[in-house]
Amino acid sequence: MNTVRTTDEESTDEERTGTRKVAVVTGAGSGIGRAVAVELLAAGWSVALAGRRPEPLAETAAATPAGGGTALTVRADVSRPEDVAALFGAVRDRFGRLDLLFNNAGTFGPGGVPVEELPYEAWRHVVDTNLNGAFLCAQAAYRQMKEQDPRGGRIINNGSISAHTPRPHSVAYTATKHALTGLTKSLSLDGRPYGIAVGQIDIGNAATDMTAGMQTGALQANGETAPEPVMDVADVARTVRHMADLPLEANVQFATVMATAMPYVGRG
Repeated sequence: MNTVRTTDEESTDEERTGTRKVAVVTGAGSGIGRAVAVELLAAGWSVALAGRRPEPLAETAAATPAGGGTALTVRADVSRPEDVAALFGAVRDRFGRLDLLFNNAGTFGPGGVPVEELPYEAWRHVVDTNLNGAFLCAQAAYRQMKEQDPRGGRIINNGSISAHTPRPHSVAYTATKHALTGLTKSLSLDGRPYGIAVGQIDIGNAATDMTAGMQTGALQANGETAPEPVMDVADVARTVRHMADLPLEANVQFATVMATAMPYVGRG
């Protein structure tokens, strides 16, 4: 695993005195991860950008506004324990503490594949990324937040509307997102004695590359294909920042942010 610094090797005054908050954003090279990372950087956070491909991470770092926080790019596959250990080690070495983990890395897997045709390898890849990766990152963050001084921090897991209601042919994705809700609840309970707040944001139809096809047509539960509305991904990023900016005495346990007219509430 390679670690690449996108700023000078010298720490800033804020980093040395611990007055700048520090976040890890996984899946930071695109989509929701990039939008959240840039939002935090614009607000003055120091942000470790984690992902499998260095080039998109560098593009995210380059989007840091003038006068914003410090970006540190770290190539990491969250499904690999050794990569996760190296990621959080790099954050500890560079910034000295961790205030926020946005557990965002995920994959939908092969779309439109009926359950009886889904290859086990595809199922395993989705589980390894969405669930095992979230656990590994939360565990590493938990260990650091528990031991640091001052103690505590926040973990925000990226759930999904699929944590409540599935789409057709989405068994692997939906199963992992339901499991992520259990992970959120358990971590939230176990983190109480250590000042670790854990919440989840469930997102529906944010406009990203992953959802680009929804505006032209998405498979519905009745078998028809229909276009769906989307919302600006910046609205998701602002919601995550609001959750992150709360004092540790307050926690948004679950938040749902969705395109207002998407077919989710009621009958669509």
